[in-house]
Amino acid sequence: MDVRLLYFDDCPNWRLAATRLNEVLGAMGDPGPVVTYELVSTPEQAERVGFRGSPTILVEGRDPFAGPDDPVGLACRLYPGPAGVEHAPTVEELRSALADAR
Repeated sequence: MDVRLLYFDDCPNWRLAATRLNEVLGAMGDPGPVVTYELVSTPEQAERVGFRGSPTILVEGRDPFAGPDDPVGLACRLYPGPAGVEHAPTVEELRSALADAR
């Protein structure tokens, strides 16, 4: 499984996403996928890779958290969660997105 975490340096939220993603992957019980981290540093690169803000998580090349009207660009991304706005997908949301890709 191809899992990529896209981020840009001006937004620290990707570290929270990385922690949660590693928690989910570690609990999968097998070697599981390896996360590839990709720095997005220009608007052109953001457009090319479909970067909808930091952090963006791609599973098999698809952003399971993107809505059709979500903008592409260099910004911090917010995620709706059960307790309100989150700075990264929740552990449960990540677990579900990875399970759907298997």
